[in-house]
Parts: sequence; structure tokens; C-alpha cells
Amino acid sequence: MNARSLNLPHVAKGLSARLLVLTIFFVMLAEVMIFVPSIARYRLNYLEEKLANGHLAMLALQATPDQAVGEAIEKRLLSHAGAYSVALREPGERKLILMQETPQRVDATYDLREAGTFQLIGDAFSSLLGPGDRRLRVIGTSPQDGSAMVEVVVDEAPLCRAMLAFGERILGLSLVISLFAAALVYLSLHMLLVRPMRRLTESMTRFREDPEDLSNHIRPSARTDEVGVAEHELASMQERLTAALHQKARLAALGIAVTKINHDLKNILSTARLISDRLSESDDPEVRRVTPTLVKAIDRAVNLCVQTLNFSREGPPQLNLTRFDLGELVEDVGFGLPASEHEGAWRNMLPEGLELEADRDQLYRVFANIGRNAIEAGASRVSVRGEETESGLSIRIEDDGPGLPPRAYENIFQPFAGTVKQGGTGLGLAIARDLVRAHGGDIRLEQSTAEGTSFRIDLPRRQQHGHRGASAGRKRAAR
Repeated sequence: MNARSLNLPHVAKGLSARLLVLTIFFVMLAEVMIFVPSIARYRLNYLEEKLANGHLAMLALQATPDQAVGEAIEKRLLSHAGAYSVALREPGERKLILMQETPQRVDATYDLREAGTFQLIGDAFSSLLGPGDRRLRVIGTSPQDGSAMVEVVVDEAPLCRAMLAFGERILGLSLVISLFAAALVYLSLHMLLVRPMRRLTESMTRFREDPEDLSNHIRPSARTDEVGVAEHELASMQERLTAALHQKARLAALGIAVTKINHDLKNILSTARLISDRLSESDDPEVRRVTPTLVKAIDRAVNLCVQTLNFSREGPPQLNLTRFDLGELVEDVGFGLPASEHEGAWRNMLPEGLELEADRDQLYRVFANIGRNAIEAGASRVSVRGEETESGLSIRIEDDGPGLPPRAYENIFQPFAGTVKQGGTGLGLAIARDLVRAHGGDIRLEQSTAEGTSFRIDLPRRQQHGHRGASAGRKRAAR
């Protein structure tokens, strides 16, 4: 499966290109922030150099016997200093001046002795953005002699040209640095982030197309960073989803199988019901005594077929709400459980008069599933206790069996996953949980040790109108 079929973005529009552009932008932004103080410093050095050249010219003037030179020498000294005029004042000395005969105009005066950082930056940009034809008077101390004050008048045009040339060099260097840094960052992020992200995306896309194909599962790398964690989590998610899909497929197959055998099984049970009706007319009192129990068992078998089919369908179980005594229901469950090696293994320890509104047949299945599991696991005693609470009823089913293995704890209420019994399907507790939750309650495993297992069931004493209405609505829809 290629990148085009996966609808991955083109390289120019993908994350790599965006990272490259952003890296260049941020590096250039950093260079601009560096350029601002740099250009101010460059202007300051340029003007200080003019002051130093002016000081040297004045030293040449001081070397003459009468501190005076001819016009030609004066012009040459000013030319070498790059100034129209130069003035020098030293402590205890008279002021010396070199200048042309005609006084020159001055457009701006800058005293470097009083200039701060922000003022220097502002002066630098005023030179860059200004007309560039001004004449500047610059005042400051000589770089070679801090006690000598020098004043020069210079053209701004050479300064502007020098600053522009400096800016072009900074810009060119910034571009080279930004491209080089961007290339390194791009390659690093592409190897460390973009390629693994594309790998994750490709795995998710292939898994979406065929989640049951194990070859579409990602194989996590040995990385321990965030990308490695994402790979391991994706692999775990894919494994769990595949297992869930297998469970759903088994549930679907179960629903189809039950649908096919439901009709024939009903006919078989109808025949058994007819025979049981004749047994009720028998002259043997013992036969007449056990016949109602047999009839109830056959009715529950018919109902079990229907309820198993409903479990394989979507939606909560349908409830047929009635008000009944919970103790009587638990007694009936004891009659229907398989025979145990220990007499009286099923013990009803509920208080008398404990009534609730629920679906009697559905709760029968809940208690029967838990009791059957305990007895088949080897329990010699299964006790059912209950008490009233503020929210309803709290029921505990405790046994003295060998307990559940630790591997069964996590999936005990999951269909086909919570069984530890050879040949078991794991549907019993899954169905029990769905039925209890359909009543607005909950079931949980309180403990399971070598001394026994305990389940707790919480049920409301009266169903909410929403449950009753939903149940009635589903029945009307079924009709």
C-alpha cells in the first residue's frame, strides 16, 4: 500500500516542509534581533574611528613648531581624517582646530559621551532610514586618550554606505546560517518524528482497512521516548481491538446459531411440555409434586433460548417487571442447580419479606449462573445474604470454593474471556452483569481467595419509569 492510497500529504505540504519553513523563519527572526544592536554598535565604532582619525590629525598639527600648517597640508590632514573640520581640547591646553576656510553647515549633532543603548539604536536607524546626505557633528573622547575631547564634522553618506554593506553581509550570513540550521533541524526531525509519524499513520490506515489481519499491526521499535510509547500503545490498542472483533464475531455466530436452532428446540420443548402436563394428572403423588418444578424448568429453557438470542442482539435486555419476594426466587434457584456432593450446598440466608420490583426470570438467571459456577468449581457451601440500603438492596453471594486464578480477574465479566473452566464459554457472568445493569444495578467481584469467592449485587427496590417505559416500548415494537 503506497503513500498515495493512504492519502498522506505531499512532502511540500507535509509536516517536514512546515518544519523547514518555520526553522528558517525563526533563525532569521533571531538574526534580526541580533542585527539591531549589531548595526548600532557598528555605527558607534565607525564614529569612534572618525574621532580617532581626527585626534591623529591634531597630533600632527601639534608636532609643528607653531602648531600651524599650510592650507595644502591642512586639506590633506582633513582628507585623511575624512572630516570637514576637527577640533581638539585637552586639559590645560588651548583648543586646536583644523577646518576649511568656509564654515560648513551642520544638520545634526551627536555627543557619544551621553548616548545610551536605545539612543544609539535609534540614531542608527535614523541614519539608515534618513536621506543620507546630512552633515554630522560628532563629539566624544579620543579612543587613544580618554582625557582629550575631539569634535569632528563628517558626511553621513559614507556612514550609510558602510552600514548598508554591513547589513548585507549580516543578511547573507544569516541566510547561510538559517539554511544550514534548518537543514540539520529538518533532517533530525524528519528522522526522529516525521518518519515515525508516517509509519504510525500507515499502520492505522492499514488496520482500518483490515483490522483482523495481523500483518497490519505495527511492530514497535526499541525507542523509549514519546514516539516509542505511542508505538507500543498503538500496538496494544490494535491487539485489543482485534481480540474484541473476534469476540464480536463469535457473538454474531452464536446469534445466528441460536436463531437456526430456536425453532426446532421450541418444538422439542413443546413436546416435553405436553408430556409434563399429562404427568400432572398422574395418580402418583410424588410425580404430581415434582411436575410443577419440571414445568417451570421447561418454561425457563424456552425463555433461555429467547434471552440468549436477545443477548446476541444490540441494546439492553428486555424486562418484564413484576413485584415478588426475593427469598422465594432464591429458593427456586436452589431447586434448579445441579446436584452437589454436599447436601444443602445452596443456602438462602435472606431475611423474610425482602421484596423488589424486577424481572423475575432475568434475576433467576443471574443467581443461577453464579451458583452453578460455584458448585461446578467445587464449593461445598454457597450462601446468599442480603440487606436493605438507602438506594435499594445489597446482596452477597459467597462460597467456600477454591477461588479464581489471578488471570481471570481482569476479564471475568467479558464474554468468552472470563472462563477458567474447561469447555466453558465465559458467557454466564457476562450475561449476569448485563441483566443486573439493565435493572439499574451493578455486580462486582468483592474478593476471591483460596478460602472462597464473594460477589456483591446492588439493585434498586423499584425500577425507574424510564426502565419501565423502555421495556414496554420494546415489547410494543416487537409485536
